[in-house]
Amino acid sequence: MKKSNDSVEEENSKEESTHFIKNIIEKDIAENKNGGKVVTRFPPEPNGYLHIGHAKSICLNFTLAQEYGGKCNLRFDDTNPEKEDTEYVNAIKRDIEWLGFSWGESELYASDYFEKLYEYATVLIKKGKAYVCSLNAEETREYRGTPTEPGKNSPYRERSVEENLELFAKMRDGEFAEGEHILRAKIDMASPNFNMRDPALYRIRRVHHHRTGDKWCIYPMYDYAHCVSDAIEGITHSICTLEFENHRPLYDWCLNEIGTECHPQQIEFAKFNLTHVIMGKRHLVKMVADKVVNGWDDPRMWTVSGLRRRGITARAIRNLCERVGVAKRDNTIEMALLDHFVREDLNKVAPRVMGVLKPLKLIITNYPEDKEELLDAPNHPTDESYGSREIPFSKVLYIEQDDFMEDPPKKYFRMTVGREVRLRYGYYVTCTGVVKDEGTGEILEVHCTYDPETKGGSSADNRKVKGTIHWISAKHAIEAEIRLYEHLFAVEDPSQGNLEDNLNPNSLKVTTGYIEPSVKEAKAEKTYQFERVGYFCIDKDSTEEKLVFNRTITLKDSWAKAKKKK
Repeated sequence: MKKSNDSVEEENSKEESTHFIKNIIEKDIAENKNGGKVVTRFPPEPNGYLHIGHAKSICLNFTLAQEYGGKCNLRFDDTNPEKEDTEYVNAIKRDIEWLGFSWGESELYASDYFEKLYEYATVLIKKGKAYVCSLNAEETREYRGTPTEPGKNSPYRERSVEENLELFAKMRDGEFAEGEHILRAKIDMASPNFNMRDPALYRIRRVHHHRTGDKWCIYPMYDYAHCVSDAIEGITHSICTLEFENHRPLYDWCLNEIGTECHPQQIEFAKFNLTHVIMGKRHLVKMVADKVVNGWDDPRMWTVSGLRRRGITARAIRNLCERVGVAKRDNTIEMALLDHFVREDLNKVAPRVMGVLKPLKLIITNYPEDKEELLDAPNHPTDESYGSREIPFSKVLYIEQDDFMEDPPKKYFRMTVGREVRLRYGYYVTCTGVVKDEGTGEILEVHCTYDPETKGGSSADNRKVKGTIHWISAKHAIEAEIRLYEHLFAVEDPSQGNLEDNLNPNSLKVTTGYIEPSVKEAKAEKTYQFERVGYFCIDKDSTEEKLVFNRTITLKDSWAKAKKKK
């Protein structure tokens, strides 16, 4: 179900005072449950970079802890060493800090608890609630049953406690091959909930772990490690997305049977989905591996790192998460809502410069050949604290190709032969003619004259000029590589159909543009508004010899307009 911006705002205005997770927490505090404490956690798997869906969970868990005077643990669920890497751990920490949150001393890992997890597993075995199963993967699937048919008990289900303890110890000691045995919970093979049909708790994996090395060759399954880790850490409210709702009975079963002192409450909320975005980790991994994108932080990726590199601000993401709110049913938010928050934030914080992306040479024929001057321009139109800058001006300028037409349509107020327009912060100029390529007819130069009495962009006689265009002094211009980004996917729901078929062929266009020299010393991640063009962020690929800018977003939603025309 896709929601418009208006419907999201309307629903959240109704539910703002009845945020169901807050209601649960406030009720618990009032009843002195958990001693009035609030402890949440954000539990990422270090098998890839965080995406914007994770940002929603980060904001929710950390802000709830802050609001109620508690704490939020950062706990890495590092129980699947085949896909995990320290690179992902470091990237996750960078992203959380960039979003504006801190975990303090609470940087934790499921691997911190491997010994305790093993001990608790032996508790289940001793209670007759877990057993070592020797079915192979295919047999296990066959015994599991179907949604309409109950599963069958494993022939190894009634092994004695002593035999199970011995086999589990040998699994730990590396005496068996991968797949030869697993440890399973003994629950109910006829349960309508597949998660309760004797789920696996431990499997054998002879894989090097990024933290524990080769100490372990058995690793706990997520459902088991997650709930027990929560209990060990004293988590009070284990907040997760809706796909874990059917896992909650197993979460509670494990903690009840082990008898942990702390029993966190699992609470599910709706996932965060955006149009034109795919967030499944396996899809992101595939796109990186297949080089559909240039790494996890490609600005077309909806990873937090990709968004940051593109120039989208942490505040815009947090504002979006707050506006979307916390729901009990899944929905998809239109991309335009995020675009709104990005533009709203950048409009406040991005200094202004002038940049020309499709240059056309403009020659002021009556401007002295050897003259140069500096024109004053504010760095921000409404915030004087940003100060001002000096822009060099000379006889030969670059303007946008789109700002000149020989045969303009009605209501075209930019430059054409015989019309006077304003050069932003500069002078009034009047086009007198053009120079064309004799072979192709392409316009190579536009010629004009200027009125020296209009310096600063106004005239003493208050004559009206409808068009204002931006420009760059050709002599002083900084050449830059400009990367123009659009949606990576051309369809609203790229998860439907073939991934490759849904790609937008125009998701990245690279061109050369010219920027005013005030940006020369700027560092990576600095974002500007190119006046009349859009918001652009300096990319990390920039060098002293060449600046590279990523287009963050246009000034208006040109993508939506293009869709309407279709």
